[in-house]
Amino acid sequence: MATLKRMRPLLGTFVEIGCGQSDNNAEQAVSLAFGVIEKIHYLLSFHEATSDLTKLNQAKGEALEVDAHTLRAMRLARGMTIASAGLFNCTLGGTMVRNHVLPNHGGASASSGSANDIRISGNKIKLLNSVKITLDGIAKGYAVDCAISTMKRCGLAAGWVNAGGDLRVYGDCVLPVQRRELNGEYVALGGMKNAAIATSTVTTDYDDKFPGKIMSDLTTPYLGSWSVMAHMAWRADALTKVACLAEASQREALIASLGGMIVTPQGVFH
Repeated sequence: MATLKRMRPLLGTFVEIGCGQSDNNAEQAVSLAFGVIEKIHYLLSFHEATSDLTKLNQAKGEALEVDAHTLRAMRLARGMTIASAGLFNCTLGGTMVRNHVLPNHGGASASSGSANDIRISGNKIKLLNSVKITLDGIAKGYAVDCAISTMKRCGLAAGWVNAGGDLRVYGDCVLPVQRRELNGEYVALGGMKNAAIATSTVTTDYDDKFPGKIMSDLTTPYLGSWSVMAHMAWRADALTKVACLAEASQREALIASLGGMIVTPQGVFH
């Protein structure tokens, strides 16, 4: 059976979508999946001056009506902030702006806050204490999940979405997964089926190869690459940040309690 693969620049990386068939329906389904990812990109990006997220961060405490995707992603981010006791913290936007990790769109802000600074009512969100929200730790995974849902609704029996390391695969596909280590070498993690995986890296030297930066007001991130598998890509994405910050003796148990699993080199996992 022929395999269809397409790639586009989105979410600050290159996104590949593939499926185990090659026909007009597959082409249409993949195109619709890219469309969903593009919409979420422009809704949730801290870098986009007109995104829902930027508008929310500039709302000065006023309740803002947002898109359904923004509302859903914020509920997930707020919930993970609570569940992880702040190791995943979506209110760190102010800190990241001060450290020149994220752009400054203007306005004073607190360095960070807590889930209590986010009020969600109906289709409106209100931020308290001048916090700035960043969804960089969850948005790529959320977009991957939405793309997968679109492909399933279009009748594709198997496929995958890879957004720069935020990967989810479903159906009969088994994809080989590799991780780039701090020394630039690639290590095989095995083959993945019906699961999602994400990786975050903590290094002393951030450059084009490792552009993201893990920050916290609770603890110092541990050097290394941390890969987490979960059923949903948004959860895997968020839990990589928890893995980077959790105490070594508690890391595996904590990730498991939050619905994920630390991934090390092995065979097929699902």
